[in-house]
Amino acid sequence: MAYDAEVLVVGCGNVLFKDDGFGPATINKIEEQVDKRPLPSNVMTIDAGTSAPHYIFSLPNPMWKKIIILDIADFGGKPGDIKQLSIDDVPEGKYQDPHSVSVADPLQSLDDVEITIIACQPERVSSPYVEYGLSEVVEEAIPKAIDVVYDEVNI
Repeated sequence: MAYDAEVLVVGCGNVLFKDDGFGPATINKIEEQVDKRPLPSNVMTIDAGTSAPHYIFSLPNPMWKKIIILDIADFGGKPGDIKQLSIDDVPEGKYQDPHSVSVADPLQSLDDVEITIIACQPERVSSPYVEYGLSEVVEEAIPKAIDVVYDEVNI
């Protein structure tokens, strides 16, 4: 699949590990309401699950101007808090394919692309044990994260 859009909104995370599924769940909610709240034509939403580092971020497109990442992060907030982070706020290797031979973080190499992370403070991540479904406070944070996405795409 070609990711031919100026702005990518990418949900990252593993839905099998409780709150780690925040990114994909938020993308799904955006897509559910797109008829009532459309995105500009230059914006593409992607439920990347755990494949973003390898299949998206490592295959840059000169068309890209901005990438908005939806993911969990431990930034010291209360569970369900939403915070915007820059690429400089993210530990190196966070968006690196763990199976890759390369040691370069693919997001660090996207020099001409504005990158913002809309992060949610998780309540619980069940890895390595499978536990499907978000905690209530993280589920309730999704509308706020969506509002931030729409602010970022200038709606």
